[in-house]
Amino acid sequence: MPIVLTVGSFDIFHIGHLYLLEECAKLGQVIVGLNTDEFIERYKGKKPVMKYFERESMLYAQQSVYEVLENTGCEDMTVLVDKVCPDYIVVGSDWLNKDYLKQTGLTTKYLEEMEISLVFVPRHFSISSTEIKERIKNEA
Repeated sequence: MPIVLTVGSFDIFHIGHLYLLEECAKLGQVIVGLNTDEFIERYKGKKPVMKYFERESMLYAQQSVYEVLENTGCEDMTVLVDKVCPDYIVVGSDWLNKDYLKQTGLTTKYLEEMEISLVFVPRHFSISSTEIKERIKNEA
């Protein structure tokens, strides 16, 4: 069975996350690279709402998820990719207009040498953890 890797923070789990994981499962066995609390704070400038173990538990509760691994390489995703050896790396289409490879330390050459396909999943739900946080803030 093909191995599918998707990587993210998964802070405040929502329907967009669920859809991404379900689409990943259509391609094969899903392994999630979960960003550390420290990386999220450094990358986004604020701490995640949910701690690592809480986010990890939410992911393991999803039927589509086979395994959750800590993204120890942070910005250098080759550390995680070398460990997992996926057939596919799946990301949301919101990354289409951003330089996903540069952001993750991956290159087209590296993916070709490893025989990994980069797959962009359409974003059907216009929702994000940031938007949910704003909703909560505005209700207070």
